Amino acid sequence: MSQAAALPNARQNATPNATPDALPDVIRDIERTPAEVVARAAAYPSSILADVAGRRGALHGRIQGLSPSMRFAGTALTVEVRPGDNLMIHAAMALAQPGDVLVVDGKGDLSSALMGEIMSQQCVALGIAAVVIDGAVRDSEAIRALGFPMFAAGLNPNGPTKSVSGRLNHPVSIGGVTVHPGDLVVGDADGVTVVERARAASLLPLAEAKVAAETARIAGIRDRVALRPVWLDGALRAAGVIKDGETL
Repeated sequence: MSQAAALPNARQNATPNATPDALPDVIRDIERTPAEVVARAAAYPSSILADVAGRRGALHGRIQGLSPSMRFAGTALTVEVRPGDNLMIHAAMALAQPGDVLVVDGKGDLSSALMGEIMSQQCVALGIAAVVIDGAVRDSEAIRALGFPMFAAGLNPNGPTKSVSGRLNHPVSIGGVTVHPGDLVVGDADGVTVVERARAASLLPLAEAKVAAETARIAGIRDRVALRPVWLDGALRAAGVIKDGETL
């Protein structure tokens, strides 16, 4: 039999989209950022962590807390859903451990809410630290009163469907940032910053040093003894704004 004649049978016997090492859609066990690292990271603003991470890891500004007072630190349990469907968020809540943050790639869709008061109450009961959704939520007044840290791209009164499959604990893209399961996630009034799990512990001493430096800088400004940054002239020369030897 020729190779051409054998091809139809080979195609019939092949499993579509199958690969020998394909991962399941739902990954149950992940390696989380250690609780001790999360607790230490909770002391720092999201802006400090973004700075010491190389000014990266901050989600797009459209994703904000429902209240400026909402803040959290935890480990990412990643969720991928189809726009307007929250089936996999319910599945994620069934797998979540206390201290987890549900990080939901809702594709930026704002045509219907993916979560509301009932699911937020359930999150509190389960010990989930926060929810971050690149999508819409609803029942915002009730969630604010509850005090549960809910960060979303917007609001919409429409409810979701619960019928389309998705994935849990796979890498997701949310707010312009790739998030892996187990990553450190910190949120506050400025927004949300994600730090890779493997780097989180090593960045904490840098965060401590930066807070100390900024505290000293603010003290110098208040005391009127350091009213301009020491790096300003050098940066202006490097940018070609002033010449060598010149100063403002």
